[in-house]
Amino acid sequence: MHDERFPGLRRRGFLAATTGAAALTLVGCGGGTADHPSGGTPKRGGRLRAAFAGGGASETLDPHLANLFADVARAKALFDKLADYGADLSAEPRLAEKWESDKSLDRWRVTLRKATFHDGSPVTAKDVLYSYRRIADPKQAFRAKASLEPIDLDASRATGERSIEFVLKRPTAEFPNVLAAFGAYIVPENATATDFDSRPVGSGPFRFVSFAPGRSAVFRRHDAYWDGAPHLDEIEFVVANEESARVGALLGGQVEYAHELNPTTARAHEGSGQIEIVRLRNSAMQAFCMKTDRAPFDDKRVREAFFLIADRQELVDGALSGAGEVGNDLFGKGYEYYAAGLPQRTQDLDKARALLKQAGAEKLKITLDTSAVAAGFTEAAGIFRDQAAKAGVTIDVRMGSKDSYWSDILDAGTLSCYRSGAMPIEAHLSQRLLTDSTTNATKWHHKDFDALYQQAQSTRDKTERAAVYERMQRRLYAEGGFLVWGFADWIIGTSRTVRGVESRAPANTLDWARFDKVWLA
Repeated sequence: MHDERFPGLRRRGFLAATTGAAALTLVGCGGGTADHPSGGTPKRGGRLRAAFAGGGASETLDPHLANLFADVARAKALFDKLADYGADLSAEPRLAEKWESDKSLDRWRVTLRKATFHDGSPVTAKDVLYSYRRIADPKQAFRAKASLEPIDLDASRATGERSIEFVLKRPTAEFPNVLAAFGAYIVPENATATDFDSRPVGSGPFRFVSFAPGRSAVFRRHDAYWDGAPHLDEIEFVVANEESARVGALLGGQVEYAHELNPTTARAHEGSGQIEIVRLRNSAMQAFCMKTDRAPFDDKRVREAFFLIADRQELVDGALSGAGEVGNDLFGKGYEYYAAGLPQRTQDLDKARALLKQAGAEKLKITLDTSAVAAGFTEAAGIFRDQAAKAGVTIDVRMGSKDSYWSDILDAGTLSCYRSGAMPIEAHLSQRLLTDSTTNATKWHHKDFDALYQQAQSTRDKTERAAVYERMQRRLYAEGGFLVWGFADWIIGTSRTVRGVESRAPANTLDWARFDKVWLA
């Protein structure tokens, strides 16, 4: 089952449809409350036990196959990427010490930092090229394959032990986003699936100890880690598929970290003194998807009317139990390049009715597809149905299968519940809104819009590039197919003994599940 909330991630229980593209953000310093500071002097030692929903026998330590949150958290502990996403979803160097492009933006030179794998061998340019070529193998279904598509891997080459020249198929100003792509981990040259199944070797902050798919994984501190050895002696990932099991284990002292709590649970325990609740803001876009290539949404007046029907605060309060904030019909609130200067839309039923009348759709009847595949989807559908009735629109809510919902909504129906996890705005535009995008759920097909994206990618000056991205977003704000009504928090719980916790970044970013910077008091 494909999950549109998190790029490349699949769901287990509530895991794979989006309530947020986030999880625990763990860093070495920062905020916190007066009675439970996240800062202080780090203490070395101990084992942190972290509970995640799992995937049973299908779980893997192959970082290029990681799909579940548990898979990805384990991959981050064992492996590194050349870059990763910061809190605003801009790319930050990791194994890559620096990068620079030529004037045409179709050749990039990347210099690696001095880093070693767990077996003591250095991370080299050959390891990088092997990893990327493995991901790009047409016979495999590795999650980062589409992200690496701009690279001509046949022409790219190592120019030294720690230097690589990447030759691209076209100008790509945001090439660092490719280096930070989800699942683009660097593994040793010639590493095989068998190696990952038995004793994986990476360059990450922890080294392999044991792994029982569907049960647990134990990793130990990698003292020679290039970014500083973790404070913890060990991290144990424990599988608990039901939220009640994860919360029970946290309250009972069997784990110190519980991933993915629902808003009701968070409200029940917040401020109780038993556990700490961490909310990661702006973690998942919450939306209704309007198919712009078919009636009635092939008329932009109908799309605008639906923008004006939505009472966004009521949707956030009702569908997300208040655990989020209102959206403004654009992806990526708070991310790099977000068009924050556009007026916040509010409900205007009179104008909505007038637009529908102009379009000959004043007595519109339409089906809204939803599913229990994601928390809040069915609630959002019911709330929007009632809001639409006030504008004279009759909505029939149709429940879909949890197993096929994410694949079905990309092609079927006319209106559906939708969400997406954290990714750069540039990636959202290219993967969701270009004519040839494979996950173009709104069927937004406009050659002039495609041309603007290519213009942005060919623009070296960042200020000028940002202006092009803003033009694209203004177009979507005016007549796009995503009615973005909110952004959900992602909620996790921790023991009060856990330190080094921050909540500044969404999930799928550098500081998500960063257990190398946490410690136990």
